[in-house]
Amino acid sequence: MTMVNSSIPSASACPFCQPAAELLLCERPLALALADRYPLTPGHCLIVPRRHIASLFDATAAEREALFALLSRCRERLRRQGVVDFNIGINEGAAAGQTIAHLHLHLIPRRSGDVAEPRGGVRWIFPDRAAYWEQS
Repeated sequence: MTMVNSSIPSASACPFCQPAAELLLCERPLALALADRYPLTPGHCLIVPRRHIASLFDATAAEREALFALLSRCRERLRRQGVVDFNIGINEGAAAGQTIAHLHLHLIPRRSGDVAEPRGGVRWIFPDRAAYWEQS
């Protein structure tokens, strides 16, 4: 697995540059949608640019447009399966949890009851601060 560090590893070692065919959900000239190999919930998918870049801030306007178009397409596919709620996330850099140095957007389908307390959403990356409604 390609790990995040100060230099972007070779695209030849990147699982998003050479994705397994069985993970491919949809593709466009500038971006791909892949099933997450380690899904948090059923239907969890990743949207990645074809170009090997680590950061959303390195993406061109055309790449960002392609990424968000595929994000919407995957969302619509999941909505047709009855999913209504989603978390969308990007881990930007090692301190933020990025482990593969190739930009990827997570689309995580959420279902009622999949966690005991969904309020706070992505704030749960800091569990002691997530339940802001309980803090004075």
